[in-house]
Amino acid sequence: MGQCVHILNGPNLNLLGRREPKIYGAASLDDIARACTQKAAALGLEVVFRQSNHEGGLVDFIQRAIADEAAGIIINAAAYTHTSVAIHDALKAFDGPVIEVHLSNIFRREDFRHHSFISPVADGVICGLGAQGYELALEALCAMTENS
Repeated sequence: MGQCVHILNGPNLNLLGRREPKIYGAASLDDIARACTQKAAALGLEVVFRQSNHEGGLVDFIQRAIADEAAGIIINAAAYTHTSVAIHDALKAFDGPVIEVHLSNIFRREDFRHHSFISPVADGVICGLGAQGYELALEALCAMTENS
């Protein structure tokens, strides 16, 4: 059994593949979960892949990662990226590396999407690379945990 990485997804990401595919791509969240599970296995990692439309649900997932002593967290907090101090505070309590992921390039979108409450507590940010961003985040976390 390898180290475990928690991949957490925020509101409306359960609609991927149907919601604004020109912005978010054609892959469903299930497609991304399958790709992440395969990539993690190739890297010697395991993944816990979760999604919630509720801010408190994401906080609970982060606290579960803390309790599980996860090797790292990859988080796409979606709209909560731009609004949630609660998620920011929960991530501050996590001792391992955190990578923030966005499917779209948030800096090419509306001004309100340019601010992130997650970035100040993240070790890295990947945006604008679509579903591939999750796999790149797994590679980065693997490298981070090997060097720690």
